[in-house]
Amino acid sequence: MKKILTFLCLALLLISCEDVVEINLAEAQPRLVVDAALQWKKGTTGEEQTIKLSRTRGFFEQEPVTVSNANITVVDANGTSFNFEEQNPGEYRTQNFIPEIDMDYILSIEVDNQLYTAEETLKPVVSIDSIQQNNEGGFSGENIELKAFYTDPANVENYYLFKFFVPFTAFPEFEIYDDEFNDGNSIFGLYSDEDLEPGMDIVIENHGVSQAYYNFLNILLAQAGSAGGPFETEPATVRGNIGNATDEDELIFGYFSLSEVDEVLYTIEE
Repeated sequence: MKKILTFLCLALLLISCEDVVEINLAEAQPRLVVDAALQWKKGTTGEEQTIKLSRTRGFFEQEPVTVSNANITVVDANGTSFNFEEQNPGEYRTQNFIPEIDMDYILSIEVDNQLYTAEETLKPVVSIDSIQQNNEGGFSGENIELKAFYTDPANVENYYLFKFFVPFTAFPEFEIYDDEFNDGNSIFGLYSDEDLEPGMDIVIENHGVSQAYYNFLNILLAQAGSAGGPFETEPATVRGNIGNATDEDELIFGYFSLSEVDEVLYTIEE
């Protein structure tokens, strides 16, 4: 996800040996950023979960602005509470989370005398059945193309988030799918890139997600142009499901989501 900063390029063209052009960028109000994607990978207990808090930073600032000293809890519909303790600056973990398919959970974050909350349901996902490689894929017909096949459960609305982790990018490629026109059929997540080469290890994840999270990602990916992970840079003004209990107008970046995840490691063939 790359942005072409035209105004910076123009400024650089105007710089001479004697003149310095200063760019005055308006300071935006720092926003809370919540990374609360709880994932239950098949074959694991799902007990270990992490939530990260930060704030948006100025354009020229390099260091992340982490948020410490927050009280974070997740409570399920049965009233069981899971506390997240700060292990590193802005990073909160629990070792005793209990994931349960179709269970409702409530996230609560207390920080700086503010209370932030969100509700979400842990959604199931089917396993990836097989990986198909095509060496004549893409628009050019010269790219390596991967199809991760899975069988959609019939007569149930399902929403999927695929993540493709490749060694030449820092962020995974995100693809989202629903089953509106493929209910009960064998369908696939698709990934193609000209930089894929034989011998590369690719991690493919299929996440079950809620309709609300699917809609959120759909807007976010549209804004990002689907070029890499949607959280590679700060989102614009896409509102997630996390709100301030006393100030409904406050915009918080991020989303509280819960997903069952199936993961496959695939090595690119000749």
